[in-house]
Amino acid sequence: MKIEITRDGKKPVSEGNIGLFFEDINYALDGGLYAELLENRNFEAKDVHGDKEHGYTIEQDGGYAWEAYPSGAQVKTKIRTDRPLFEENPHYMMLTADEGGAGICNKAYDGVYLKKGVCYDICFYARSYEYKGKLSAGFYLGGDILFEKKVKLKADGQWRKYRLRFKCKRAADRALFAVMLNSAGTVHLDCFSVMPSDAVFGIFRRDLAEMMKALKPGFLRFPGGCVIEGNTLENRYLWKRSLGEKDRRRHNWNRWAVHLPEGCGDRAYSRYGQTLGVGFYEYFRLCEYIGAKPLPVVNVGIACQYASEECVPIEDPAFETYLQDALDLVEFARGDECTEWGKVRARMGHPAPFGLEYIGVGNEQWQTKTNRFYERFEAFEKRLHERYPDLKIIGTAGPAVKTPAYDSAWKWIRKRLKENENFVYCTDEHFYVPPQWLYDNVNLYDGYPREGKVFAGEYAAHIPEAGCGKFNAPQANIWEGALAEAAFMTGMERNSDVVVMSSYAPLFARLGYTQWSPDLIWFDGKSAYATASYYVQQLYSLYTGDESLRVKATGEKLYASATERDGAVYVKAVNASGGEVPLEIEGDFDFGALTRIITLSAAPDDYNTLENPFAVCPQDVAPEAERSLTLAPYSFNVLVFQKSKAREEG
Repeated sequence: MKIEITRDGKKPVSEGNIGLFFEDINYALDGGLYAELLENRNFEAKDVHGDKEHGYTIEQDGGYAWEAYPSGAQVKTKIRTDRPLFEENPHYMMLTADEGGAGICNKAYDGVYLKKGVCYDICFYARSYEYKGKLSAGFYLGGDILFEKKVKLKADGQWRKYRLRFKCKRAADRALFAVMLNSAGTVHLDCFSVMPSDAVFGIFRRDLAEMMKALKPGFLRFPGGCVIEGNTLENRYLWKRSLGEKDRRRHNWNRWAVHLPEGCGDRAYSRYGQTLGVGFYEYFRLCEYIGAKPLPVVNVGIACQYASEECVPIEDPAFETYLQDALDLVEFARGDECTEWGKVRARMGHPAPFGLEYIGVGNEQWQTKTNRFYERFEAFEKRLHERYPDLKIIGTAGPAVKTPAYDSAWKWIRKRLKENENFVYCTDEHFYVPPQWLYDNVNLYDGYPREGKVFAGEYAAHIPEAGCGKFNAPQANIWEGALAEAAFMTGMERNSDVVVMSSYAPLFARLGYTQWSPDLIWFDGKSAYATASYYVQQLYSLYTGDESLRVKATGEKLYASATERDGAVYVKAVNASGGEVPLEIEGDFDFGALTRIITLSAAPDDYNTLENPFAVCPQDVAPEAERSLTLAPYSFNVLVFQKSKAREEG
């Protein structure tokens, strides 16, 4: 088999075209990237049920994740709202112990995982009117006390904040965090927090943040996804509420709390919420840390169309709120300290602007007679570009490709682009499809009109028989799907003048807490591992040049692309067959010798797990010839060619 590459007809590759899409699904933030260890730490949990047809029922369940400690202890608990600590999150717990040594402990998802040598910062608020005794707080495992410290409470009816620090001397899995009264009495409690000292910026779980950073993403899309829309407009993500003191950020129930994939049981995650401990300020800081450009998404006055038909009419004065929110978000990121929202950012600790190049207007909306999406998008585009003409606006072609809604969206977008070439920078396309669809559509973008650019913003290979679409199915990330993604990405790379941005979705999934499979990174409270799809994305991100070369691949089930940068040529080659494939690489120019081979190869149904995290991972293979090699069965290969200095001088 043969791959032929040529510089004739080469195309530019957008810098940082491989990025990340972060949505708070699968407990990706609370219980995930947000390093806070406790669950329902401020007693604001809500139990949510319902669907588009019957509506949604929202019940306060402030006691969720808390129970008596020790088991069977003589305690009474009551959630109250009178004289709250903070009006934004008014619920707190009144704890009454009938005996000393009785209190409450936190579920903490599936327990607290403590790391040896790491310090843990504990803080909470307490109020006492009559109780003058002490309160103990600590970590407990079985009959062992891992850490315990007593604080003296003042019976003056005032909320007071208490801080403790614990350095872990031995690792512990599934420990309990508990607070107990040392004698009988009643106290009020609120806003607990347990944060590991190794958290990035004191905010982000370090291993997950480092895995994001290792992908070298060009951009980070946030906060969704359906989360930005909400199941109802009341439930939508409001970025302004995510700013300021974390304890005063109003709790919101998560749109994915009511998601029920086909074939799953009861709604185990109906209390899935958003504490907003990671809000838009933290998001911009995360982008700086991982080296990615921010791509925030704003709501256009339409709730998730899968979950609701609610929308704000364009003529309604309330629609102006959505427009202004978008303008204010750009000012928050770009404005200096003299602007209203630039001043807010500066006061939060970042005087210099974050910088903002992109903004997504809407998620995956489609036009209906009621929502008039095209008209409202045009209103956003006009207002944003009036104030920020250089802003790159990301449009949407709806929730799926090759549908009537998708065709209609592209017809409208291309018409507007002829009138105004700055109308959109690129258009978001989503496709969750079987592996065979990806193979069949490797050449999808070959015939795309060149006047409209594409952002492949959410995509993944889905194999229903492997568990795709179900709760907690890490086996959905089998190599068969990742290999098909690698093949499809050769088509995107060959058409880099059209596909200027792409990101796999979803990014994170907490084991035992997922509403969607497959995902890029799986984790529990202790550790995390990369999937085969993660490594495919990483290899494309790390080994892509700034110009895409023309490629002709001759051979059954052979897919290829090539890019060039600073004298190095990177050839991606996918062998989707079950046999070894001898391969020759030729070109109409001197692109040097094969200096490095990075290969991913496995059986189609192999996948990584916590117990075996490297079952499918990249391996370096030493080249044996300058322009030829043998591709392993079911393999994705990155071939690095470079000219030697002697050859260049000759």
